[in-house]
Amino acid sequence: MKSHRRDGESQGPGPPPSPSQQLLGVLSTGPLKVVFLVLASLCAWYSGYLLAELIPDAPLSSAAYSIHSIGERPVLKVPVPKRQKCDHWTPCPSDTYAYRLLSGGGINKYAKICFEDNLLMGEKLGNVARGINIAIVNYNSGPMIKFIQSAPPKSLLFMATYDDGSTRLNNDAKNAIEELGSKEIKNMKFRSSWVFLAAKGFELPSEIQREKINHSDTKNNRYSGWPAEIQIEGCVPKEPS
Repeated sequence: MKSHRRDGESQGPGPPPSPSQQLLGVLSTGPLKVVFLVLASLCAWYSGYLLAELIPDAPLSSAAYSIHSIGERPVLKVPVPKRQKCDHWTPCPSDTYAYRLLSGGGINKYAKICFEDNLLMGEKLGNVARGINIAIVNYNSGPMIKFIQSAPPKSLLFMATYDDGSTRLNNDAKNAIEELGSKEIKNMKFRSSWVFLAAKGFELPSEIQREKINHSDTKNNRYSGWPAEIQIEGCVPKEPS
């Protein structure tokens, strides 16, 4: 026999409320709700107090900078290299002398000769002359030959051109310099840049840089009418062989 429910008739009791619903029902009452809010406020205050104790004291700007600098690469400062004698990049051995020969370049770039960090010839000394300079000598061939011949045995001779060293260079002067070991003196042309290290009365080690030349070329000149300056440098043994 089938039965049916009429509208308005009761369906009977529903399922019992869950524990969480029962707790919310209890807290919804006035006094207990106030107690719950007070306890929640105390927990929030204590949590903030503990967080403040754990964070170190630091200005906000420092904290912001620390956050900003996260991930940045550290900056490495390269030490300033120590100055070496005659401005060499590396020091000479203790049993050698440092030297550097720099030819003139153009009309305003003067020749320079440095030996053991002492400037023997240069613009600051006012002893640079047009032509071939051998320390502090005139560019004329006559005085230059006498200077070379008067150099005592076991002497070093440093030579560098300024402006032009070929015009007044006669054959006797060329021969005198060639006898000292120059291979380029007879190839010198008008306004060639040239430097040469000579040893009188002894032999220099074969690995020492002794001579260099740069000819004037209107297409490749660095300066108007003059080639670029050139230089040689090295370390000479203190005890000549």
